Amino acid sequence: MELTRRQETILEIVKKDGPITGEHIAERLSLTRATLRPDLAILTMAGLLEARPRVGYFYSGKSFNRVLAEKIHSAMVSKIKSVPIVVSEKCSVYDAVVTMFIEDVGTLFVVREGGLLEGVISRKDLLKITLGGQDIHKLPVGVIMTRMPKVITVELEDSVWLAAYKMIVHEVDALPVIRKITTEKEQEGYEVVGRISKTNIVRFFVELGEGS
Repeated sequence: MELTRRQETILEIVKKDGPITGEHIAERLSLTRATLRPDLAILTMAGLLEARPRVGYFYSGKSFNRVLAEKIHSAMVSKIKSVPIVVSEKCSVYDAVVTMFIEDVGTLFVVREGGLLEGVISRKDLLKITLGGQDIHKLPVGVIMTRMPKVITVELEDSVWLAAYKMIVHEVDALPVIRKITTEKEQEGYEVVGRISKTNIVRFFVELGEGS
């Protein structure tokens, strides 16, 4: 986020003389309160200024980088996740390729009976096996998937920062969002409740940049 010259001036005034009302800031700049309202709203939403009724604006003491870091760490995976695309472990590689193409995703999550997470298949996994000359109509995805517990996951309450960090460290494009459950047959495992991908992360950053 790049501040305008007027926003930087407002920030300096508040740093020096805050708490200070919007009317007094406007007087100092020889502008109307209405003219300054958008700038004050941006600075407040960005976390650089704080406002209190009948008191005015005061400097939060935080740099923009620190404010941004706090927002990334406080935003939860549950807020930006998307719908997971799952297939059965008995699904053929061919059907998995078709599903990936139709759903326009780069990762499929494999579940077993009861809907518990069993593994993950990436676009790279499918490409390797397809070029290997095997009969992909008969070969089940369970043969080529990355199995639990080697699957990298996140939970609903995890931060967006943690999800992005795991993607970078483990060099994956998407992570299953999970929660621990016990099925009717008393099986314990993890239910897939969402998907968080690089696209989700990029969209989140774009929205931050727009002040959403």
